[in-house]
Amino acid sequence: MGKRFRTLLNDVDVVFEQDPAARSRTEVIFTYSGVHAIWAHRLAHWLWNRKRYFLARSISQISRFFTGIEIHPGAVIGQRLFIDHGMGVVIGETCEIGDNVTIYQGVTLGGTGKEKGKRHPTVEDGVLIASGAKILGSFKIGKNARIGAGSVVLKEVPANSTVVGIPGRIVIQDGVKVENGLNHHLLPDPIADKLKELEEEIKLLKEERAQFMKSSTRE
Repeated sequence: MGKRFRTLLNDVDVVFEQDPAARSRTEVIFTYSGVHAIWAHRLAHWLWNRKRYFLARSISQISRFFTGIEIHPGAVIGQRLFIDHGMGVVIGETCEIGDNVTIYQGVTLGGTGKEKGKRHPTVEDGVLIASGAKILGSFKIGKNARIGAGSVVLKEVPANSTVVGIPGRIVIQDGVKVENGLNHHLLPDPIADKLKELEEEIKLLKEERAQFMKSSTRE
């Protein structure tokens, strides 16, 4: 019982570390939908492991109705998961989430089809998944990885990497510090960078054409 109670306290305490708007434990316990969804899942998962599938799914669906967060009771969730705001978060049946993971609203940890067995991602310790990101398939998101807002990730992400874009691309990896921390809206955008390069090339080509036309006129 002591271990279970410690787990519940950890679910509350992590909110104070991640959310500057949190003022008191009472406020977090009664008003934070992310905490409610996690607690409901812990009960549903306990029942799921004891083959009480209908009751487990019922609790999961009731939690979804009240919180807007859908966590399949078969999913494995570690300690100190922080779901910020949470509306629209979906976590699939065979998903595994480690400790100290942060998930923002609109995130999907899903599969890619109707295959059986392990079909959802494994999210290792310390990962941050920003708003609207979609991680689809059975592969690992390595420790301390950062998934940028709106990214679609379809393959494994190494530890200590930052991924952005559609499809997701690694833009920071192996020991390079992410200066923006939790300011995930400031993560680099490889698509925007490429468009900027193309604009510069077009500008250069226009200047060269203008020079060529000027030379031809003089001749």
